Amino acid sequence: MLSTNQFKNGNHIDVDGTVFKIVEFQHVKPGKGGAFVRTKLRRASDGAVIDRTFKAGEKFRAVHTETRKMQFLYADGAEAHFMDTSSYEQLAVAQAVFAEALRWVQPSAEVEMLFIDGQPADLQLPSAVELEVSETEPGLRGDTASGGGTKPAVLQTGAIIQVPLFVEAGDRVRVDTRSGEYVSRA
Repeated sequence: MLSTNQFKNGNHIDVDGTVFKIVEFQHVKPGKGGAFVRTKLRRASDGAVIDRTFKAGEKFRAVHTETRKMQFLYADGAEAHFMDTSSYEQLAVAQAVFAEALRWVQPSAEVEMLFIDGQPADLQLPSAVELEVSETEPGLRGDTASGGGTKPAVLQTGAIIQVPLFVEAGDRVRVDTRSGEYVSRA
């Protein structure tokens, strides 16, 4: 069991049968009444963030989590296939579970997969990845009044992002995996 005074950012807890990750927490001791803990929790199943307040000393079931290095092999439309790099065991997961994260992962790339109670739950990606632009319209000089501007580009993984006009097909770009935005040319 895990008590509220043992909370740490990144811990996983079971609240009413649902697994949450503690994003942030704050112990509050008002002048009047009992102490409590104000938390921001991310639901492991869909990533929704909620605010919850618990009484000090409340206990929760600690959730067993582990990360394993996995190699992304391929996605066939219904399932994404991974291989454990230490045991060479292959694992197929419904592609919808990791749909957002797989936009930034190339086949044969190594990723860290988070397992919650033995079940694959999340892919942990670096904050930015370098990908090649596979197609984009040519940028024309004088297209914009301010000299800036963006255009859509398709990356080698199939993801579509907005890039500056000077980026051409074949260029490598850095993309922020959290927001899906162009960072710079690589």
